[in-house]
Amino acid sequence: MENLPAPAPAAPAVMWIPDPGQATNLGRFIDWIAEHRGVDLRDHRGGDGGHDYRAVWQWSVDHLSDFWDAVREFHGVIGTGFGTPALVEPRMPGAVWYPDARLNFTENVLRWAADPQRAGQAAVVRISEENETEEITWAQLRDRTHALAARLRGLGVRAGDRVAAVLPNVPEALIGLLAAAALGAVWTISSPDLSVTATLSRLRQLEPVVLIGTRGYRFNGRDLDYSAQLNEIAAGLPTVTTVLTEQDLQDTAHDAGPAGSQPDVTGQDGDPAGYTRVPFDHPLWILFSSGTTGEPKGIIHGHGGMLLEALKGCGLNQDMGPADRYYVAANTSWMVWNTLVNNLAAGASVVTYAGSPKAGDADRQFEIIERTGATMFATGAAYLSLVEKSGLVPGRRWDLSRLRSILSTGSPLPDSTWQWVHEAVRAQVHLGSDSGGTDICSGFIGSNPLEPVHRGELQGPLLGVDVQVWDDSGERVRGEVGEMVIRQPMPSMPVGLWNDPDGSRYRDTYFSVFPGAWVQGDWITETERGGFVVHGRSDATLNRQGVRLGSADLYSALQHVPEVVQSMVLGIEEPGGYYMPLYVQLAPGAELTEELDARIRRTIRERASARHVPDAILTAPGIPVTHAGKRIEVPLKRVFTGRPAEQAVNLGSVANPEAVDFFLAEAAAYRSTLG
Repeated sequence: MENLPAPAPAAPAVMWIPDPGQATNLGRFIDWIAEHRGVDLRDHRGGDGGHDYRAVWQWSVDHLSDFWDAVREFHGVIGTGFGTPALVEPRMPGAVWYPDARLNFTENVLRWAADPQRAGQAAVVRISEENETEEITWAQLRDRTHALAARLRGLGVRAGDRVAAVLPNVPEALIGLLAAAALGAVWTISSPDLSVTATLSRLRQLEPVVLIGTRGYRFNGRDLDYSAQLNEIAAGLPTVTTVLTEQDLQDTAHDAGPAGSQPDVTGQDGDPAGYTRVPFDHPLWILFSSGTTGEPKGIIHGHGGMLLEALKGCGLNQDMGPADRYYVAANTSWMVWNTLVNNLAAGASVVTYAGSPKAGDADRQFEIIERTGATMFATGAAYLSLVEKSGLVPGRRWDLSRLRSILSTGSPLPDSTWQWVHEAVRAQVHLGSDSGGTDICSGFIGSNPLEPVHRGELQGPLLGVDVQVWDDSGERVRGEVGEMVIRQPMPSMPVGLWNDPDGSRYRDTYFSVFPGAWVQGDWITETERGGFVVHGRSDATLNRQGVRLGSADLYSALQHVPEVVQSMVLGIEEPGGYYMPLYVQLAPGAELTEELDARIRRTIRERASARHVPDAILTAPGIPVTHAGKRIEVPLKRVFTGRPAEQAVNLGSVANPEAVDFFLAEAAAYRSTLG
């Protein structure tokens, strides 16, 4: 019999199809490129001048410098010195972007207030747990930012100084960021739910001169007094000369004068625009890695890189603009919070909410979407799965007719949750899953408005991101699991890491696996359709009989076991073998009976693979996660293999550190069995 090739696996179900009659920012960009750059990327086969995402993506990586310069010109970036190519030195690390440019991130965000039609419209909407709302117009946002910038200048803050904040997700946090950036000062922020120790481990590194903090806020129906913690943080920062509070910022806003006034924020260079224009790579903000295995590393992003990334990511890939309102459920320690100001840069209005994501009921976030008229909702995949398991149907309870897109991030989105969103939230919503990182404060692979969405797949590479999947030898693979590798520079790649003067830590973090190529540490597969499936962190992969497996596939399977609230699998190399236990946190009242154990194993076998079936299933009172909701698999794996707990786990990075104690005891018991 003739040996025939195995049939290709069937494509996953299509969950969303673009409306061909719907104009998009990306479509307008493609038309603009044809008119102004003489590069026609439109599909003329049908005679309708259609827009082809793969064509513009290919052009964006084949002509990287031209692409990013087109993003700058198309969006009308304000600044000087753009006469050179966008990318002068394409090496990695050490790429050089616009060496002569001078610009300011805040000036470019607040340019929307100069439009008479926009000045009186809402830029920021604050909503409380009690559903009290406050609208801040673009003109008010500009004036409050200018007033705080003038106050900071009066306190002696200059370009390059660090301004640190400990604030919840409130408008004052956005105003603080914009005011610091207006002066060329460097911003960093931590959420008040971080412990004092964890907060100081971040802020002490930066030696800030001003601290902006909260005295208290309301969360889950309780008024939390944060005064003692703020005092302790201030006392632990000897370089801080001034402490301001939320109330101080509100008082400053009241003193800003009538709407339309322009407090003096003139830069040191006397820039007539009233902002300190800085070089393209001048530090804008510092974000911190989760620091699960040691001191958190400070990741420095620049004014120009983050501005271009915001205009490309939010404005083109996410199709956000002046007609949109963006809501993200994020605390200020998670890089996703920064997407609020990035959406402002694209002209969208944004929603801030400092309350509990489950206040009142599990689908609280969807109530906020109705009340604020949000058109886009960004959240962690874990939240969507939580509402799915609650049995609630948000689309019946709330008016979600304005919601056109949902961005899921933080971890892979299970197939069942993907289906549930279209059945229980809104059938025609554009649900996309994006994968990026704090390292670039943006995405590598994810959504676009021109292609269909297949269940379980990220649509494709983002514009300007030369992403491939490589095996261990550095060869490109398709249809196989491998490392996500970025082959060319992105302007949002870090300016550097804090306290890394020779760049050695930076090179070791991103370029040590394949020299000259950025390795993010994510394990992915590129499909035959050009989409991607994310399997989890490559340093948390499982290895059964020499076959590498993604933990995310196992977690996705467990979505179909309602008794399992949360779970974590560990792959532990041991002398002469491999041990793979699965820890499950069960719903109240559930027990790990023989029947449930067998059902968990059967579900994993059927929905992941036989190799994913664990060696043991054990119950845990809780699963430790970071403040961004990510499981700390790697640190706990190191404890199980003998690393001292104080070296392997940074408790300050864990949102529920009490859950770690159980696993430390489990690791000790496991080690004792090895002799």
